[in-house]
Amino acid sequence: MTVIVTGRDRAALVRTVARRMESFLVRQQAELDRVIHLCLTGGRVAHEVYRQVSIDEIYRQVSASSPPGINWAQLALWWGDERFVPLGSTDRNAGQALATLASAIPLDRALIHPMPSSSGAADDIRTAAQNYATELGDTRFDLCLLGMGEDGHVASLFPGHPAYDPTTTAKVVAVTDSPKPPPERISLTLPVLNASDEVWMLVAGRDKADAVARAIQRDPDLPAGQVAGRRRTVWFLDQDAASALS
Repeated sequence: MTVIVTGRDRAALVRTVARRMESFLVRQQAELDRVIHLCLTGGRVAHEVYRQVSIDEIYRQVSASSPPGINWAQLALWWGDERFVPLGSTDRNAGQALATLASAIPLDRALIHPMPSSSGAADDIRTAAQNYATELGDTRFDLCLLGMGEDGHVASLFPGHPAYDPTTTAKVVAVTDSPKPPPERISLTLPVLNASDEVWMLVAGRDKADAVARAIQRDPDLPAGQVAGRRRTVWFLDQDAASALS
C-alpha cells in the first residue's frame, strides 16, 4: 500500500514526520515487545526530523502530563547509506544524526550500528561494505527512512549506476564512483530496503517534483520508483515536492 502525506511547507512536513514516527515506534514497541529496528537516512529534511524528535523528547522528560514516549533502550539504529570518509568528517550521516539525537536522548551504544568510516579497521571500501553486511545479518527494519535526490536516487543508489541492481543478492554495496560527491560511499541494496515493513520517503522542494511524480508511478529507471515497504510505503511531501502530482 502506498500513502501520500503532504505538508504546506518543509517545517510542517518535519513536524508531521517526527510526530508520526514517534507514534509509530511507541506503538510497535508496545505491540511487539522487542527491540525495534529503525533505518535512518541523511539529508536536510531527515536531520530536521531528528532535531524535532529531540525537542519532543526534552519536552516529554520535563512534562508530567506527557504520554509514554519511545523506549530508547529497545530501539536499534541503522543507516541506509554513508559517505566513506574519516570518522570525524561532517559529511558522515551518522555523525550528524547521533550528535542531534544524543543531545536529548540516552542512546544505547550496543544498539547503534553506524556504517564504517574510511578511518576504521577496514580502510578498503569493499571490505567495509562486507563487514556491515555481516553486522546486519538477517535484520529486517520495522521502519526505513529515505530521502530522494533530484535525479530520483535513494540511499547511494543512483539511476544507471551499477550499484542500482534490483536483482542483486548482496545486502550492502560499495559505491566507488558516485555521481554526487564524495565519490566513495556504502549503501544498502534495494532488496534490503524493500524488506522493511514500512518505508517512509521524506522529500521537500520543487526541484524534486518531477522525480516524485515519476517515482510514485513506479518508474523503473529511478531507484526511488522501485523502493517499497513490505506492508506500506509512505511519501511525506511538502507542497512544492507534490506540485507535479495529478
